[in-house]
Amino acid sequence: MANDTMMKFGYPASLIRDYEHWVVLLRPAQVTLGSLILAAKSDATAFGQLPPGAHAELAAVTKDIEATLLAEIGYEKINYLMLMMVDLHVHFHVLPRYEGSKSFSGTDFTDAGWPGQPDLKSAVTLHPAQLEALRNRFSQVWLA
Repeated sequence: MANDTMMKFGYPASLIRDYEHWVVLLRPAQVTLGSLILAAKSDATAFGQLPPGAHAELAAVTKDIEATLLAEIGYEKINYLMLMMVDLHVHFHVLPRYEGSKSFSGTDFTDAGWPGQPDLKSAVTLHPAQLEALRNRFSQVWLA
């Protein structure tokens, strides 16, 4: 069952990969190309409330995320932001970081905060067809 945070980030249409305790979603507003949401499936609103299996599985999920984004985006750093101020369920904003810009489907994505903190307000909102194409790309090449 999906929680409110998963739904806010477009689940199930934004789903890239489904794990036992986690889902990887394409972030609708792309702070940098390849921005994802790593969301817990549970109703936990604090990291320490997750079941032990979720913590154990997190190692494999982050390994898959990093391998896929490195192969597809070629990031230089990766940031996992657990903000949970508006969207209450446990989730991370996963932002591949890079100097310069990257392109996808005719749109350029610049890491406006590089090399400092990510600039969340600079996010590019893609058209539905672009979101679907990017989600499909990651789903097809997922390195799990």
